[in-house]
Amino acid sequence: MSAKILVVDDEPQIRRMMRTTLTSSGYQVDEAMTGEEALEKLRSYQPDLILLDLNMPGMGGLEACRAMREGSDVPIVILTVRNAEKEKVEALDAGADDYVSKPFGMQELLARIRAALRRAPGSAESGPHGFTSDDLEIDFDGRRVRVKDKSVRLTPKEFDLLRHLVAHGGKPVPHRELLQAVWGPDYGDETDYLRVFINHLRKKIEPDPAHPKYVLTEPWVGYRFAIPEDS
Repeated sequence: MSAKILVVDDEPQIRRMMRTTLTSSGYQVDEAMTGEEALEKLRSYQPDLILLDLNMPGMGGLEACRAMREGSDVPIVILTVRNAEKEKVEALDAGADDYVSKPFGMQELLARIRAALRRAPGSAESGPHGFTSDDLEIDFDGRRVRVKDKSVRLTPKEFDLLRHLVAHGGKPVPHRELLQAVWGPDYGDETDYLRVFINHLRKKIEPDPAHPKYVLTEPWVGYRFAIPEDS
């Protein structure tokens, strides 16, 4: 079955254009005009990916994105006319996987969709299978994480990022390598993505996110996963 995409935009011409392009590319498409309607469609349509406009009347894109993230890991690509870094970081911080600035070419949008739908390479054969310490347990095969015996839900991108870091346990992983491993080969310079996702990851798995002991920053290089000596 082809992936199901929910297009959320209050402009009819934008929705028509994207429906035509996406269906001709083999995707199934449904539409919503508001953030409130998008939340209903998330439950009824169960899309594989959401294209979410940032500027809408009523519930805006950021608020809708946060609400979606409370109970769903569906990939979300934000569509915005804003080009300021602050707004882009806000979109990622609200839970978006990616963003595209309007006006955009449809080939660029299709590439972003493919990147958001992809899963980072990391099968059971290529490992790692898991990680266990006194306060953190990760089951990569089952895609489960427990922190101090409490289950923690990671988004697919957060989980893929953690897997890649653990696979290189103890060794620094450059920004570009992480971006290309998790988002795809067309990425490499979007360090804002990593900063936001690493912060989310730390808040979820670190005993003290302000002083991380697992996901460490390697200045000017990237990040590394520190394996405690007693684990």
